[in-house]
Amino acid sequence: MSAEHHSPLAQFEIKRLVPIEVGGYDISFTNASLFMLVTLAAVSLFMLVGMRNRSLVPGRWQMMVEGSYGFIANMLKDTAGKGSEKFFPFVFTLFMFVLGANLVGMMPYSFTVTSHIIVTFALAAVVFLLVTIVGFVKHGPKFLKLFVPSGVPIVMLPVITVIEVISYLSRPLSLSVRLFANMLAGHTMLKVFGGFVAALGFFGILPVAFMVALMGLEFVVAILQAYVFAVLTCIYLNDALHMH
Repeated sequence: MSAEHHSPLAQFEIKRLVPIEVGGYDISFTNASLFMLVTLAAVSLFMLVGMRNRSLVPGRWQMMVEGSYGFIANMLKDTAGKGSEKFFPFVFTLFMFVLGANLVGMMPYSFTVTSHIIVTFALAAVVFLLVTIVGFVKHGPKFLKLFVPSGVPIVMLPVITVIEVISYLSRPLSLSVRLFANMLAGHTMLKVFGGFVAALGFFGILPVAFMVALMGLEFVVAILQAYVFAVLTCIYLNDALHMH
């Protein structure tokens, strides 16, 4: 068995499943594409099954769906403020996709799409563009006041403005790197320690217990990172809507 196969990073390799080339561009259907569809199907199934037999006294599945709905609705209202309700479908879809992708990636022999910066950056770029468009549509040119904090001395204004602009433009990068880095690091660590346990054989009983705890921690991180991605999206929407 090759060293590449044993590498903790081998699990993140993009593999072509259906080679497709159009106009000199490689648009092949890959394992990343497959697991994006798997995530979409899993989230859709979760929602459809949970709401299929709606009742006044909800069952466990319906409670999970309604709980997810209420959780994001309350978070959006509390974080983004008045007028943010219209963005609920976007934030809810974003949260459920990231959460689904993170959890699907925890399954054996699966692929974690959120461990690739191109995927997380694409999601963050959509958030950034939406927030910017909303800001200019709602406030017009006055939206640029976001980069000029009130009460700043005139002498410091040029420096502060440059810092604010850089901070704003770096939002997609920070948002995407946070999710990508956590998922990449967590899955790499699981692979490394899993290799140690397999190598120890019988003497790996205690490390197995540690692996179970580590899996539990990674499960929490998967949920937490989806929450962080969604709550930061709400904070950015709040800036665009209310310009605090």
